[in-house]
Amino acid sequence: MYKRKILYSAFTEEYPSSGRPKCSSLHLGVLPLTVLVLVFFGYGFLSHRSQELGDPGPATRASCNRCCTLSVAIREPDVQEVVALTRIVYAKPKALVPSRKDVLVLTPWLAPIIWEGTFNIDILNEQFRLQNSTIGLTVFAIKKYVVFLKLFLETAEQHFMVGHKVTYYVFTDRPADVPQVPLGTGRKLVVLTVRNYTRWQDVSMHRMEMISQFSERRFLHEVDYLVCADVDMKFRDHVGVEILSALFGTLHPGFYSSSREAFTYERRPQSQAYIPWDEGDFYYMGAFFGGSVVEVHRLTKACHEAMVKDEANGIEAVWHDESHLNKYLLYHKPTKVLSPEYMWDQKLLGWPSIMKKLRYVAVPKNHQAIRN
Repeated sequence: MYKRKILYSAFTEEYPSSGRPKCSSLHLGVLPLTVLVLVFFGYGFLSHRSQELGDPGPATRASCNRCCTLSVAIREPDVQEVVALTRIVYAKPKALVPSRKDVLVLTPWLAPIIWEGTFNIDILNEQFRLQNSTIGLTVFAIKKYVVFLKLFLETAEQHFMVGHKVTYYVFTDRPADVPQVPLGTGRKLVVLTVRNYTRWQDVSMHRMEMISQFSERRFLHEVDYLVCADVDMKFRDHVGVEILSALFGTLHPGFYSSSREAFTYERRPQSQAYIPWDEGDFYYMGAFFGGSVVEVHRLTKACHEAMVKDEANGIEAVWHDESHLNKYLLYHKPTKVLSPEYMWDQKLLGWPSIMKKLRYVAVPKNHQAIRN
């Protein structure tokens, strides 16, 4: 109230009711006083607001500044750079003709769903070539699973990101058993020695922890994108840069046509992976996901931390790391979704007509023998 009276006084001295400026020297003294009062009250107000909002104080601010500096140092763009393409001859897209009429090609949040016939690989290859992108492919060959590594790498050399720079990151407890597979130009293999675990479930769940840690230590400095894959699979057809985005997940081949009530989400509220019955977009497969290194780091770190909380509370999600992946992707919508072409089991599911290509497929195996 006191401030408003001073302001009103200054105004009436300067502009009386007649509307004409008053030619008096009095306003020369009032103006500095008004400014001084405003500064005083403004400072008091801001100081009070800082305390209300929890001003951390000098020591904490300094610590925060150091943390922020570290965070900024590892950030990278989550959007694809716009590059100038060279001349490419291709069929004109038709605005009134959908690329596919038999499947959903766009999510409600406008993320593309990648099926054969929905992209032009020549355009995409040129875009990513001009960006000089490097793709990391992580795979875990722990204990007996190392037997799948040779076929995995050989088929990856034939079909995975052909023509682009690739680094294979092989996590294994048996580095001496990693096979020697001839690699193309611009492609290399890095063996990362890690421990094994007694239960296969623990091996599966600790993948999130290891990918998170190595993303921070080295992947952020070595590659632009990470693709995280299971080793007991093989590449059967083209898997290229059409999958790359800030964050992508893959539709589970057993649930792509199911209702959300049929999804095998974690339904117990005590778990960090809990998803209510009335929520859910898709059911994503834990065997093939990825994105920019920054986004994969966020995903794997969040899932690992959630699993640590579950362990402390004496609960284990129904489908382990896959349950936590689905919870994360529900609330952090992927920017691309891969169709089941990118994760298929022909022995179990046959070859339906909507699958124009089977790109990444399961290798027949005795699960019990391998896991034990």
